[in-house]
Amino acid sequence: MADLTTPAAPRLVLASASPRRLDLLAQIGVTPDHVAASDIDETPLRGETPRLLALRLAAAKAAAVKAFHPEAYVMAADTVVAVGRRVLPKAQNDGEVAACLDLLSGRTHRVYTAVAVHGPDGRTADRLVETRVTFKRLSPTEIAAYLQSQEGIGKAGGYGIQGRAGGFVLRLQGSYPAVVGLPLYETLCLLQGLGYPAA
Repeated sequence: MADLTTPAAPRLVLASASPRRLDLLAQIGVTPDHVAASDIDETPLRGETPRLLALRLAAAKAAAVKAFHPEAYVMAADTVVAVGRRVLPKAQNDGEVAACLDLLSGRTHRVYTAVAVHGPDGRTADRLVETRVTFKRLSPTEIAAYLQSQEGIGKAGGYGIQGRAGGFVLRLQGSYPAVVGLPLYETLCLLQGLGYPAA
Protein backbone atom coordinates (compact mmCIF):
# COMPACT_ATOMS: atom_id res chain seq x y z
CA MET A 1 0.00 0.00 0.00
CA ALA A 2 1.32 3.45 -0.93
CA ASP A 3 2.56 5.71 1.84
CA LEU A 4 0.17 8.66 1.81
CA THR A 5 1.80 10.58 4.65
CA THR A 6 2.79 14.11 3.78
CA PRO A 7 6.48 14.85 4.26
CA ALA A 8 7.14 17.29 7.07
CA ALA A 9 7.71 20.86 5.95
CA PRO A 10 11.30 22.03 6.48
CA ARG A 11 11.84 24.08 9.60
CA LEU A 12 13.05 27.67 9.48
CA VAL A 13 14.96 29.19 12.39
CA LEU A 14 15.46 32.95 12.58
CA ALA A 15 18.75 33.74 14.28
CA SER A 16 17.56 37.11 15.57
CA ALA A 17 15.48 38.40 18.45
CA SER A 18 14.42 41.48 16.45
CA PRO A 19 10.63 41.90 16.37
CA ARG A 20 11.11 44.09 13.30
CA ARG A 21 12.59 41.20 11.33
CA LEU A 22 9.70 38.95 12.34
CA ASP A 23 7.24 41.58 11.15
CA LEU A 24 9.10 41.99 7.86
CA LEU A 25 9.13 38.24 7.23
CA ALA A 26 5.38 38.16 7.90
CA GLN A 27 4.95 40.72 5.10
CA ILE A 28 6.20 38.15 2.58
CA GLY A 29 4.29 35.26 4.13
CA VAL A 30 7.24 33.65 5.91
CA THR A 31 6.81 32.53 9.53
CA PRO A 32 9.85 31.04 11.27
CA ASP A 33 9.24 27.90 13.30
CA HIS A 34 11.69 29.04 15.94
CA VAL A 35 13.56 32.19 16.97
CA ALA A 36 17.01 31.81 18.51
CA ALA A 37 19.13 34.91 19.04
CA SER A 38 22.84 34.32 18.67
CA ASP A 39 25.38 35.66 21.13
CA ILE A 40 28.47 36.66 19.20
CA ASP A 41 31.09 39.37 19.54
CA GLU A 42 30.08 42.16 17.14
CA THR A 43 33.25 44.22 17.52
CA PRO A 44 34.61 45.29 14.11
CA LEU A 45 37.99 43.83 13.17
CA ARG A 46 40.93 46.14 12.60
CA GLY A 47 40.65 47.63 9.13
CA GLU A 48 37.31 45.94 8.43
CA THR A 49 35.00 47.89 6.11
CA PRO A 50 31.32 48.37 7.05
CA ARG A 51 30.13 46.09 4.23
CA LEU A 52 32.50 43.27 5.21
CA LEU A 53 31.48 43.69 8.85
CA ALA A 54 27.78 43.25 7.99
CA LEU A 55 28.51 40.14 5.90
CA ARG A 56 30.77 38.61 8.56
CA LEU A 57 28.32 39.18 11.39
CA ALA A 58 25.33 37.79 9.47
CA ALA A 59 27.33 34.68 8.57
CA ALA A 60 28.61 34.27 12.15
CA LYS A 61 25.11 34.59 13.62
CA ALA A 62 23.74 31.98 11.22
CA ALA A 63 26.61 29.58 11.88
CA ALA A 64 26.29 29.94 15.67
CA VAL A 65 22.59 29.02 15.63
CA LYS A 66 22.97 26.38 12.90
CA ALA A 67 25.14 24.36 15.28
CA PHE A 68 22.03 23.80 17.44
CA HIS A 69 19.61 23.25 14.53
CA PRO A 70 21.54 21.26 11.90
CA GLU A 71 18.37 19.88 10.28
CA ALA A 72 16.76 23.29 9.69
CA TYR A 73 17.09 26.31 7.48
CA VAL A 74 18.75 29.02 9.55
CA MET A 75 18.57 32.67 8.55
CA ALA A 76 20.40 35.59 10.11
CA ALA A 77 20.84 39.27 9.27
CA ASP A 78 22.94 42.18 10.41
CA THR A 79 22.57 45.90 9.79
CA VAL A 80 25.49 48.32 9.88
CA VAL A 81 25.12 52.11 9.62
CA ALA A 82 28.20 53.94 8.39
CA VAL A 83 29.46 57.38 7.48
CA GLY A 84 32.33 56.73 5.11
CA ARG A 85 34.32 53.91 6.71
CA ARG A 86 33.19 54.87 10.21
CA VAL A 87 30.77 52.35 11.72
CA LEU A 88 28.17 53.87 14.01
CA PRO A 89 27.29 51.92 17.16
CA LYS A 90 24.07 50.23 18.15
CA ALA A 91 23.28 53.06 20.53
CA GLN A 92 23.01 51.96 24.15
CA ASN A 93 22.17 55.28 25.81
CA ASP A 94 21.01 58.83 25.13
CA GLY A 95 24.57 60.07 24.71
CA GLU A 96 25.27 57.60 21.91
CA VAL A 97 21.94 58.35 20.20
CA ALA A 98 22.67 62.10 20.33
CA ALA A 99 26.20 61.60 18.98
CA CYS A 100 24.86 59.53 16.07
CA LEU A 101 22.16 62.06 15.21
CA ASP A 102 24.67 64.93 15.36
CA LEU A 103 26.85 63.06 12.87
CA LEU A 104 23.98 62.09 10.55
CA SER A 105 22.32 65.52 10.58
CA GLY A 106 22.28 67.16 7.14
CA ARG A 107 24.32 64.45 5.41
CA THR A 108 24.09 61.17 3.52
CA HIS A 109 25.02 57.89 5.18
CA ARG A 110 24.97 54.27 4.10
CA VAL A 111 23.07 51.37 5.63
CA TYR A 112 24.45 47.90 4.89
CA THR A 113 22.20 44.95 5.64
CA ALA A 114 23.52 41.45 5.08
CA VAL A 115 21.44 38.27 5.09
CA ALA A 116 22.89 34.78 5.45
CA VAL A 117 20.98 31.50 5.04
CA HIS A 118 22.23 28.00 5.89
CA GLY A 119 20.30 25.11 4.37
CA PRO A 120 19.76 21.67 5.94
CA ASP A 121 21.93 20.14 3.19
CA GLY A 122 24.98 22.20 4.17
CA ARG A 123 24.68 24.80 1.43
CA THR A 124 24.95 28.46 2.39
CA ALA A 125 24.20 31.73 0.65
CA ASP A 126 24.36 35.39 1.55
CA ARG A 127 23.51 38.78 0.12
CA LEU A 128 24.44 42.35 0.99
CA VAL A 129 22.17 45.32 0.31
CA GLU A 130 23.46 48.90 0.42
CA THR A 131 21.03 51.79 0.90
CA ARG A 132 21.86 55.49 0.94
CA VAL A 133 19.89 57.63 3.36
CA THR A 134 20.03 61.42 3.54
CA PHE A 135 18.86 63.19 6.70
CA LYS A 136 17.69 66.78 6.84
CA ARG A 137 19.57 69.12 9.15
CA LEU A 138 18.32 68.39 12.67
CA SER A 139 17.75 71.11 15.22
CA PRO A 140 18.71 70.65 18.89
CA THR A 141 14.98 70.61 19.69
CA GLU A 142 14.34 67.75 17.24
CA ILE A 143 17.23 65.74 18.64
CA ALA A 144 16.04 66.34 22.22
CA ALA A 145 12.51 65.20 21.31
CA TYR A 146 13.87 62.08 19.65
CA LEU A 147 15.96 61.28 22.72
CA GLN A 148 12.84 61.56 24.86
CA SER A 149 11.06 59.00 22.64
CA GLN A 150 13.80 56.43 23.44
CA GLU A 151 13.30 54.99 19.92
CA GLY A 152 17.01 55.15 19.11
CA ILE A 153 18.14 52.90 21.96
CA GLY A 154 19.46 49.58 20.66
CA LYS A 155 19.29 50.70 17.04
CA ALA A 156 22.22 50.73 14.62
CA GLY A 157 23.12 54.36 14.02
CA GLY A 158 20.92 55.50 16.89
CA TYR A 159 17.66 55.62 14.96
CA GLY A 160 14.80 53.49 13.66
CA ILE A 161 13.52 54.63 10.27
CA GLN A 162 10.16 52.95 10.85
CA GLY A 163 9.41 55.34 13.73
CA ARG A 164 9.76 59.07 14.29
CA ALA A 165 13.12 59.18 12.52
CA GLY A 166 11.27 58.54 9.27
CA GLY A 167 10.50 62.27 9.41
CA PHE A 168 14.24 63.04 9.22
CA VAL A 169 14.70 61.38 5.82
CA LEU A 170 15.07 63.66 2.78
CA ARG A 171 16.07 60.92 0.32
CA LEU A 172 16.46 57.16 0.29
CA GLN A 173 18.16 55.25 -2.51
CA GLY A 174 17.87 51.49 -2.17
CA SER A 175 15.75 49.22 0.02
CA TYR A 176 13.55 50.70 2.74
CA PRO A 177 12.93 47.30 4.44
CA ALA A 178 16.71 46.73 4.48
CA VAL A 179 17.10 49.90 6.56
CA VAL A 180 14.40 48.59 8.92
CA GLY A 181 16.39 45.36 9.22
CA LEU A 182 15.72 42.90 6.38
CA PRO A 183 15.75 43.31 2.57
CA LEU A 184 12.63 41.37 1.55
CA TYR A 185 13.30 40.66 -2.13
CA GLU A 186 16.82 39.43 -1.48
CA THR A 187 15.73 37.35 1.53
CA LEU A 188 13.05 35.61 -0.51
CA CYS A 189 15.54 34.89 -3.30
CA LEU A 190 18.04 33.38 -0.85
CA LEU A 191 15.44 31.11 0.79
CA GLN A 192 14.02 29.94 -2.53
CA GLY A 193 17.50 29.44 -3.98
CA LEU A 194 18.36 26.99 -1.19
CA GLY A 195 15.06 25.14 -1.57
CA TYR A 196 12.92 26.60 1.20
CA PRO A 197 9.27 26.66 0.05
CA ALA A 198 8.72 30.40 0.42
CA ALA A 199 5.86 31.81 -1.64
